[in-house]
Amino acid sequence: MSGSGAGGEDGLAQNRALWDERARLHGSTAADRFYDVESFLAGRQTLYALERELAGDVTGKDLLHLQCHFGMDTLSWARLGAHVTGVDFSPVAIERARLLAGRAGLTAAFVEADTQRLPSGLAGRFDLVVATYGVLCWIADIAAWARSAAMALRPGGSLVLVDLHPAYQSVASLDPLVVDWPYGGGEPQRETVSGTYADPDLATPEQETVQYPHSLGEIVTAVARAGLTVKHLGEHIAADFDPRGILPPDEDGLYRLPFGDSHLPVLYSLRATSPGVRLS
Repeated sequence: MSGSGAGGEDGLAQNRALWDERARLHGSTAADRFYDVESFLAGRQTLYALERELAGDVTGKDLLHLQCHFGMDTLSWARLGAHVTGVDFSPVAIERARLLAGRAGLTAAFVEADTQRLPSGLAGRFDLVVATYGVLCWIADIAAWARSAAMALRPGGSLVLVDLHPAYQSVASLDPLVVDWPYGGGEPQRETVSGTYADPDLATPEQETVQYPHSLGEIVTAVARAGLTVKHLGEHIAADFDPRGILPPDEDGLYRLPFGDSHLPVLYSLRATSPGVRLS
């Protein structure tokens, strides 16, 4: 199920309001150590090894970053030599991203758009389309999202996707173990939230959100049906950080999701290519 029915347009408006508020808050104070804008401006790289390895050498490549928030990762790709464009549905995030690019002295384009319906002006322009960490749970119609990503690629270009594994998203707490989120199906899940993951102690007005659970099979099928060829699919039991703040770090500093005597995956990674040969 794509999730494009009940909750699609309604959820888009509610989620945009949430992310407008988060874009106003995130990285806006010196106390926000999650984003830590000042260290970023001083040269800190915000990308993790996983997405960098999947993308490869981006020097001179045209890169489209989907759901870019206020632009720190987009601009980190620029620091690695890519010609970058960031897309987000939040006008507040796009405004802040443009301001951040100016402060960092980096060249980047930022476009306000729903990533399920990318503007036709982006068609066939990119060697890489990248989306990372906490992206598809906000997408009602993953088939439309995948078609948009494929549309933006040049022949031979690649989609790079790194996101929270559906198994990890289904877990609410570890001790006791509570599973309260569907593994897939795309049905809208409504929740009233306050605060933000960047600062759990920050008091903010309550806002209703709509999120959508997608299984790994549904995600890979959507990408394949969009005409892309899956070249890599990884499931990762260890992560460099805990995107949801429920996992304790192990002795090696990595985060794992214990399950009996083993572990469930925390992240998945996917690379898929557009048909044809990229022309130089």
